[in-house]
Amino acid sequence: MELLLAFCLLLLYCAISKLCKLAYEKRDQRCYMLGYQCHKAAEDQKLDTGSCAKIIVRNQSLGIEEYRFLLKTMVSSGIGEETYCPRNVIEGREESATHQDALSEMDDIIFDTLDELFAKTGVSPSEIGIIVASVSLFSPAPSLTARVINRYKMRNDVKAFNLSGMGCSASVIAVDLVNQLFKTCKNSFAIVVSTESIGPSWYSGKEKSMMLSNILFRTGGCSMLLTNNGALKEKALLELTCSVRTHIGSDDQAYSSCFQLEDDIGNKGFRLTKDLPRAGAKALAKNLRVLLPKVLPLSEILRYKINYYRNKMMKRSAPKGAGPGLNLKSGIDHFCVHPGGRAIIDEVGKSLALNNHDLEPARMALYRFGNTSSGGLWYVLGYMEAKKLLKKGDTILMISLGAGFKCNNCVWKVMKDLGDKNVWKDCIDHYPADTSSNPFSEKFDWINDESMNFARREDYISKLYNNN
Repeated sequence: MELLLAFCLLLLYCAISKLCKLAYEKRDQRCYMLGYQCHKAAEDQKLDTGSCAKIIVRNQSLGIEEYRFLLKTMVSSGIGEETYCPRNVIEGREESATHQDALSEMDDIIFDTLDELFAKTGVSPSEIGIIVASVSLFSPAPSLTARVINRYKMRNDVKAFNLSGMGCSASVIAVDLVNQLFKTCKNSFAIVVSTESIGPSWYSGKEKSMMLSNILFRTGGCSMLLTNNGALKEKALLELTCSVRTHIGSDDQAYSSCFQLEDDIGNKGFRLTKDLPRAGAKALAKNLRVLLPKVLPLSEILRYKINYYRNKMMKRSAPKGAGPGLNLKSGIDHFCVHPGGRAIIDEVGKSLALNNHDLEPARMALYRFGNTSSGGLWYVLGYMEAKKLLKKGDTILMISLGAGFKCNNCVWKVMKDLGDKNVWKDCIDHYPADTSSNPFSEKFDWINDESMNFARREDYISKLYNNN
């Protein structure tokens, strides 16, 4: 009996020790965001209807059918005429971008956001222990992180990582990487830089599936400052509570739905296929099966399970458009959806049964800044903050989709009431904007006139110029 009692006490001691160890490790595995800074390009890089017309006219391979496709797609894209474009495209050098063009584009975005971030947070570049840069389509040597280290004369033990080819979901991957590194780097600071090299990847051909990227992608990016130092908790804006990464690259259609390649005559670009929405829906569903049980209350999970098995026994199918069957708002207050395009935002909204209020930040970020690839989520977050929607204790679900095909999502907890107008400060009072009237449709709808079927190229080229 005494031996059994001793054994039980030993088991209890081991269990308590294990729990204390887990609690101690959990305490040291925090990931706080101290600040973030989005990039706003110069006014001379703004891509309004007139600038768009000039760029389109320069492409000699386009005919009336391609113009109609571009107009139709632009009108339905959800993008306004205040987005920004790389300088080499604005200057008419989209077909002859140089290595220096790409470097200059990256330097403008990365150094602008980091200068602002260091100034705003008061953290010195010499304190940074980890740096992660996520740029999919440009990987120079020396690397982009090396350029940052050299510019700010960072210490020689900084851990540097460069993520390429990850697509629009790279930012969440970078944050997850930092979170994993924090487990072995105590009281450390990390910066994440997320942007995309648009200039050298501008498509100059006429294949419709590759022309889409020119319509959707725009210049932009963001830098973030993260720490696991618990002493800085009071200064934190957000705390990362969980992240889940899903990769369905084994699915051939999903893998090829978003692909960098050359067309038949050698023009390099990015192909977006009709399989993209299906790939996104599949990856999102798989991701949320893992993520939602981590963030929703147990009562909601039990309610869902009971309804699921009841419907299964009664052979009843869920009503169309009913979403995932879970009340996501029982554990999530805000939805930060990747502003990849109107179709992507609408599909995510439909899949999760979100309303117009939930999707407003993503739609407005798309309208104002376009799809800025991995930096896009932070323009959406900035809109929420500028509108003073984020209150202490709120939870934010970030949803990102990217080439491969990947879905990487994470959940943040708001640490205090937020209200910085950030990159939106010059225009937030005019939002939400009315996106029903499209300036591209108003100026170029004549392209759809049947009489244009018989027009010569020089006829509609002159009309394009005269309408600006």
